[in-house]
Amino acid sequence: MVARHTFEEQLDSLHRKLLSMGSLVEEAIHKSIKSLVERNLQLADEVIKSDGVINSLEAEIESGCFQLIALQQPVGGDLRRLGTMLKLVTDLERMGDHAVAIAKTTRRLMNEQYVKPLIDIPLMADHVKAMVRDSLNAYIIRDTEAAAEIALRDDVVDKLFSTIFRDLIEVMSNKPQAINQGTHLLLVAQYLERIADHVTNICEWIVYMKTGQMTDLNK
Repeated sequence: MVARHTFEEQLDSLHRKLLSMGSLVEEAIHKSIKSLVERNLQLADEVIKSDGVINSLEAEIESGCFQLIALQQPVGGDLRRLGTMLKLVTDLERMGDHAVAIAKTTRRLMNEQYVKPLIDIPLMADHVKAMVRDSLNAYIIRDTEAAAEIALRDDVVDKLFSTIFRDLIEVMSNKPQAINQGTHLLLVAQYLERIADHVTNICEWIVYMKTGQMTDLNK
């Protein structure tokens, strides 16, 4: 019983670190888009600096998971919980990298007037941020139905990406001088799309953690 109690305590500690990491990633996504819309260099720099904290948390959680696996030799549901945690931190770390890439775009476009109002990109970001937040909530309570519903919302993000792509291609076709900026804004939309894909991965791992079955939620 003592060993089991220790295992649960250590697992809870890792769990809390993962949720802290998730909150930092969600904040980084929010700040990166806000920095782009407002041309706020300070916010962009905050996102870039926060990446080191996110990476450190990833390393701590991974190390803790591997130690628990080596020392406790968990099986069944316990092993799936640790395996899921290892997968989640990888997806969260990559989301953080995409937020950094958006923040760096802010720095590149800092002194430019935007070729068109930024409407769909912030809207896309709002959907993505909600997906990140809701997926972490589903992870906390191991809600497979919520995970499946969240993954379906990737379709909305994909449609917004298509709209942004079409609009920016039209702008660049009509204004060759807008090609550089348009390309950077397309990349921002692509980063957001990839974040949504990582959320879908998280949702699939939530289902695996609960059921032991790998399910493709992005059909």
